[in-house]
Amino acid sequence: MSNDKTPWLIFSDLDGSLLDHDSYSHKAADDLLQELEKSDIPVILTTSKTRAEVVSIREELNNRHPFIIENGAAIFIPQGYFSEKPKACIEVEGFWVYCLSQARSHWLSILNKAKTIFPHSFSHFSAMKEEVIAQVTGLSYEQAQQANKREFGEPISWLGVDKAKQEFIQWLEEQGGHVLQGGRFLHLSGPCNKGLALTWLSEEYERQGTLINYKSIAIGDSGNDIAMLEQADLALIIRSPVHAPPKLKRTRGYFISEEFGPRGWNSGLRKIL
Repeated sequence: MSNDKTPWLIFSDLDGSLLDHDSYSHKAADDLLQELEKSDIPVILTTSKTRAEVVSIREELNNRHPFIIENGAAIFIPQGYFSEKPKACIEVEGFWVYCLSQARSHWLSILNKAKTIFPHSFSHFSAMKEEVIAQVTGLSYEQAQQANKREFGEPISWLGVDKAKQEFIQWLEEQGGHVLQGGRFLHLSGPCNKGLALTWLSEEYERQGTLINYKSIAIGDSGNDIAMLEQADLALIIRSPVHAPPKLKRTRGYFISEEFGPRGWNSGLRKIL
């Protein structure tokens, strides 16, 4: 892999991008991930998943870098990764954590109020048994347990009619919530997104003197990746077997992979680098 001495910083979505949409395998990207690690190019996992889910994926990938969880709600930096703790970070179980959203408990109390206004119209993770979460997500029981260990937001399953769904979203936004429509669920959290998290962390690398004059690359496949795909210096959109590529406002500095998932991740990123 040629390195033109530009320090790269890579922010990558997981499901449908680095992980295959159906099998969740990352095998097709493994060789490139090893080359990036040898070349000191950080790959920052940037996902809607929880910390519990990402920690086990990081171990599988031998990834030692910071990561972004729950659609940009928080940035986790391994303690000691930078020479000093970034300002406004709290210490949590071996990580410096920068939070861009209120805690899950805040949103659960708002959803409790919503139940009186929109009765029997929705369910959400903390109200579901983990067997049910496994059923609706296609995850294993153990993965469903990890997916339910949310710290900053709450996935909601809308059961009512479409017209009322818009009223529901509007009501949540009036309570200070930020609602993202994911593939299967509405995600309720604070005013955060992957783009804001990318910006904060990129600036922290520069502030700490770890990377000077770096260029950022964002890699993603769906709507909740748009904010970071717009924000990064370069964007790689991964083709999906199940939906059209997200539409970006930017007119240059972006690429669309020819292949799906980790194959597209590998070939697309090699082209850019």
